[in-house]
Amino acid sequence: MKTSRFLGAAILLAAAPLSAVAQSTLLTIPAFDTTNLNRKVRACDDFYEFANGGWLNSHPIPAAFSSWGGFADLSERNNLVLKSVLEDAAKRAPTTNNAATKKLGTFYASCMDSTAAETAGITPLKPELARIDAISNRTQLLSELARLHKLGFGGAFRFGGSSDNKNANMVIAEISQGGLTLPDRDQYLKSDDRSKSIRAKYVDNVTKLFTLAGESAPAALADAKRILDLETALAKVSLPRTALRDPKATYHPMTIAEANAITPAIDWAVFMREAGGPSVPSLNVAMPEFFKALSSEVANRPLDDWKAYFRWQIIGGSAPQLSSAFANQAFSFSSMLSGATQQLPRWRRCLSLADRSLSDALGQEYVKVAFTSQAKAKMLDMVLNLRAVLRDRILHAAWMSEDTRKQALQKLDAFNQKIGYPDKWENYSNLNIASGAFINNALAVQKYQRAKGLSRIGKPVDRTEWGMTTPTVNAYYNPPLNEVVFPAGRLQPPFFAMTYDDPENYGGVGISIGHEMSHGFDDEGRQYDAQGNVRDWWTAEDATRYTTRANVVEQQYGGYVAVDTLHLNGKLTLGENLADVVGVSIAYDAMERAMKGKPHSLINGFTPEQRFFLAAAQARMANTRPERARILVATDPHSPGKYRVNGPFSNMPEFATAWGCKSGDPMVRPDSIRARIW
Repeated sequence: MKTSRFLGAAILLAAAPLSAVAQSTLLTIPAFDTTNLNRKVRACDDFYEFANGGWLNSHPIPAAFSSWGGFADLSERNNLVLKSVLEDAAKRAPTTNNAATKKLGTFYASCMDSTAAETAGITPLKPELARIDAISNRTQLLSELARLHKLGFGGAFRFGGSSDNKNANMVIAEISQGGLTLPDRDQYLKSDDRSKSIRAKYVDNVTKLFTLAGESAPAALADAKRILDLETALAKVSLPRTALRDPKATYHPMTIAEANAITPAIDWAVFMREAGGPSVPSLNVAMPEFFKALSSEVANRPLDDWKAYFRWQIIGGSAPQLSSAFANQAFSFSSMLSGATQQLPRWRRCLSLADRSLSDALGQEYVKVAFTSQAKAKMLDMVLNLRAVLRDRILHAAWMSEDTRKQALQKLDAFNQKIGYPDKWENYSNLNIASGAFINNALAVQKYQRAKGLSRIGKPVDRTEWGMTTPTVNAYYNPPLNEVVFPAGRLQPPFFAMTYDDPENYGGVGISIGHEMSHGFDDEGRQYDAQGNVRDWWTAEDATRYTTRANVVEQQYGGYVAVDTLHLNGKLTLGENLADVVGVSIAYDAMERAMKGKPHSLINGFTPEQRFFLAAAQARMANTRPERARILVATDPHSPGKYRVNGPFSNMPEFATAWGCKSGDPMVRPDSIRARIW
């Protein structure tokens, strides 16, 4: 996974004991469970089903989830730990002198206060809605658009700070396409029955929420249609997701005067000032054609259309945090896309909001009980082992010239790794949290985070910041920072434990280490150099050879059916598939190195090599609702779990040897179409 986000400085919570329930969630569980197997299926026919079929058949998706698997199960166990922290903080918030505990506890308590939410209804939003109703000219329209960005609602496009593609050490101002509510632009543009149904239900959802906010039903319906029409206009000029994977395609630095010239209806110096950004001489206009069209919409679209759209940014963005009528309607629409049939309990929703809003205050309590210094040292050893394997692969890549190889090794040697948690924690001293209706705290956090992000523009990138919260069950590679990051939440059983042996740890989390490292050299990541700048450091011949190898992966995954008759998009998923193919392979080699001199004993009837593949496969097991699967085909750069197992494994002779697979078996790809990057 590739991602980026900025965080901040230091704060401490007063220590508190965890509940027995929370403590029990941290107990070690097996890296893989033999009851998860489906022994009716041959490993060489469908390894995903062989390794996970028993679990898949016995673990239906809980009603409140769109999918359920090992990651989700671990996330919920992590959440029990966090719930204990939050409940204790809420109890002590009224009397404690510890600022972080008071802030965290007050935030969680106000979120849990359903009575205050019901009493307040939409009243806290009325002043902002009144400002929108008062708009009578284009100047006021643009001022309100800037205000929505300042408050964190956004609208029409994205505006913020981003590392400069040509100078990754600096944060520059950037504007990019956005403004859509539905998950993907194609859902506005396609004419198939499902897309039409989604648009009709979207209009119905907006109508109902506007009616709850006080509009008459006819007026709400008219506004909903205006919003769909405006968003459809934006969708028509938005680049598809596959195009967004090319960093060169979204880098168009311009002076303010040059940007103003292509958007005559928008003065970017005025917008940035009113949106709370700093005064800068230039910015990156990521998609010039989008902004040319947006300028025309700002100049020519009726004010009533824009006013309805602005109201939607506020009401639609706030609905889940308002009274039950709003929250229930928002869930009703989202469930149509996800397939979930039941809302998460209130404490679980409030916990997620606390993790996103006060992540460092919560995360530092989590690591006190969930991640030790010994675990961090073990992870570092594994990371260094995988780096050594990848280095050897690059050194011995016969298809790569010495000029390109030299720079590839420089990039690998420059990799930074962050493990467990940040070295410094964010200081929330400028964030005001108070008792009362939760929406007020949600809006305060939104505005605070927005101001914090904009304050970075024009300054050096802070390379100590993290892009995920500490309890998150995930990991990422950040190309501009050339770093791999593994939060403590991911480094837990059944994926990683100090008590696991090498096959279990390298299968459970080593594949993720290899995956994230490989992103530095996938079709997108390879365009960044050791310093994180977008630069073509490959010879033309090597770039062609790499692309030829990558095309094999694209064609392989494009042949897989995700749901119904929908095939995976081989281009959209190429980067993640390349990382899977390479990541599993180098994790296997790293496991073999770690096993040198150690007994190769059978456990539960399986060799160390077989247990590596079982642990790796069970790390990807998941059941997914078809509604969610259809959305993921269009929006997710990752392949479904089945193909994240069978895809890479079927390219590995080591897998075939471990399981006795023969040429012609489904899990053995012929040499002529076998993917091999390094």
